[in-house]
Amino acid sequence: MRRDVFQAIADPTRRGILVLIALQAMTPNELALHFVTSRQAVSKHIRVLTECDLVRQELSGREIYYHINVTKMAEVSDWLEPFRAMWEDKFNKLDQVLINLKEK
Repeated sequence: MRRDVFQAIADPTRRGILVLIALQAMTPNELALHFVTSRQAVSKHIRVLTECDLVRQELSGREIYYHINVTKMAEVSDWLEPFRAMWEDKFNKLDQVLINLKEK
């Protein structure tokens, strides 16, 4: 089953996992140390991220390491870019309104 990427990253634990493995590949046990939840719960979150293709697995001996899928994350970023530009424009306009109010 393919899951929706944005539904997957809506969860704060999954976003935390993405941040951690963006810094370095980690095993489920290593990831679980960073959360107040069970290893099984972390594994379920990893499964969702894997189903969305946001992370990939690499077998190293008996351990499975999870890496961020930079290509998929770039696709998400590219999709968000027009919104980012729109928000930046709106914030710049708000800044100008606040500056004008302060000057009065």
